[in-house]
Amino acid sequence: MVDLYPSITLEQNDSGVCTISLNRPEVHNAFDETMIQSLANALESLAESGKVRVLVLSGAGKSFCAGADLNWMRRSSRFTKEDNYKDAYCLSKMLNLLYNFPHPTVALVHGSVFGGGVGLTASCDIAIAAKSTIFSLSEVKLGLIPSVISPYVIRAIGSRMAQRYFLTGERFSAKTAKSIGLVHDTCKDGSLSVAGQFVEELLLAGGPQAQSKAKELVQLIQNTPLESDLLQTTAQRIADIRATTEAREGIEAFLEKRPPDWLIRNDV
Repeated sequence: MVDLYPSITLEQNDSGVCTISLNRPEVHNAFDETMIQSLANALESLAESGKVRVLVLSGAGKSFCAGADLNWMRRSSRFTKEDNYKDAYCLSKMLNLLYNFPHPTVALVHGSVFGGGVGLTASCDIAIAAKSTIFSLSEVKLGLIPSVISPYVIRAIGSRMAQRYFLTGERFSAKTAKSIGLVHDTCKDGSLSVAGQFVEELLLAGGPQAQSKAKELVQLIQNTPLESDLLQTTAQRIADIRATTEAREGIEAFLEKRPPDWLIRNDV
């Protein structure tokens, strides 16, 4: 039997929380073409499964993801220009699948989070880091640029901060990562799973359709000028979702002081 997901592991609980764990601990989960393709395959499959409520991304061993595998980078340096484009596009496609995943995504990061690992972190909706985590956008030190990850990192930390960290390649702490918006929270070392469970419970309490639409809304707003079309669009979107069965159930449950039906289903 062919393993569709080499270099990663998948676990899903009865509440619909699916955890993808990067599983190359011997190289601090540095990714190569195999891991990239495995992540892309998993994300495509899980997006269509209809059984996922929350996606959690984590890393086995001492680090979340130390960026690109050096052997992979050495191989790519010998590629033709066309092959290099195809190789880079696979990473670009995988990150886009993660960023556009239809349900909430949570990154739980620790250890070394370098280069592409920062891209994975920025591509998730919510990110939590252990306090000892070290981050770096170190591409310039190798004569490279963080091109493929840049759309997601710049959205997370803004262009001004991106200019500094893209140019210096310096390492920075979890505290700094929180201050610039790369991660939302930090936690004590060894407590990532507890912090993750807290966020998972918050996410499972929300309406799944509403959460998908909320993700779409954020992407729409951040890329649209504040003009009359946007005013009309946002008004139309709330009007549309108010008419859904899920919204009616959510409002009625709130007024009746009872759990909504999606929360009841999660408890089954």
